[in-house]
Amino acid sequence: MALNRALFQKQLQLGLNTIFGMEYDNYPEQWREVFSVENSNKAFEEDVQMYGFGAAPVKAEGAAISYDSGAEGIVARYVHETIALAFAITEEAEEDNLYGSLGAKYAKALARSMQHTKEIKGMNILNNGFSTSSAPVTGGDGKTLFATDHPLGGGGTSSNQLATNADLSETSLESMLILISDLKDDRQIPIAATGQKLIVPPELMFVAERIVATNLRPGTADNDTNAMRSMGMIPQGVAVNQRLTDPDAFFIMTDVPDGLKHYVRRPIKRAVEGDFETGNLRYKVSERYSFGFTDWRAIFGSEGAA
Repeated sequence: MALNRALFQKQLQLGLNTIFGMEYDNYPEQWREVFSVENSNKAFEEDVQMYGFGAAPVKAEGAAISYDSGAEGIVARYVHETIALAFAITEEAEEDNLYGSLGAKYAKALARSMQHTKEIKGMNILNNGFSTSSAPVTGGDGKTLFATDHPLGGGGTSSNQLATNADLSETSLESMLILISDLKDDRQIPIAATGQKLIVPPELMFVAERIVATNLRPGTADNDTNAMRSMGMIPQGVAVNQRLTDPDAFFIMTDVPDGLKHYVRRPIKRAVEGDFETGNLRYKVSERYSFGFTDWRAIFGSEGAA
């Protein structure tokens, strides 16, 4: 009898794992539009930014060469969390041969729940990235992700937020793209960054598409060229994300590396075990990961005028 039950558990686990895996893969991973993926083998990761040299000076004839030194910049810490959930199939359901249909439904619901939590964890980096957020996300420089006064290693400050928050429009998008074009590194050297992708909530998807994708300027009868489109701005187009909580907020991803990251400490792990006290079979899944950001220059944002 023990052997039969153990074999039953094994077969049930194989079946549920297959259903869970197929269902988990069915949901689009929208967080991948924003975050790059890194692996981790520690309880947390510290991502250290380095800043390099200033402009090279002229060396006069016969004079000694000048020296400069790089330095360690901000340190971004990614602390991993364990995300886990389980369900139980009762002994009575097993006896009545309901485990197949119940298990399949529960496994699909579990996959949806795990994926939903991952999406929320990722998008909350953006949702809580402004100083007005109830639980603001701060980086290694002590500032929220979006700020007008990010300190630079060589002195001064820089911004990845409009000086005055504005709703999504042709004008606000152009202003943000100009800010991106003017980006400098910690030693005040221009880095020639460009905007790559516009991230918006569902409420702004039609406005965003009209601004970015039309050949002529939207909302005018002047037959003017849509400069953003003709200049190849925002080449990756518009990405709509349902987990953005502010209907007025919009964001531009840039081509600056080492920006927003998702660290995988341990991928999805699944297990089935029996409970002696109740006779129930329990199926659980868990994974460990973290979301965060290192270089704020990788994304610009506005929380809207309201």
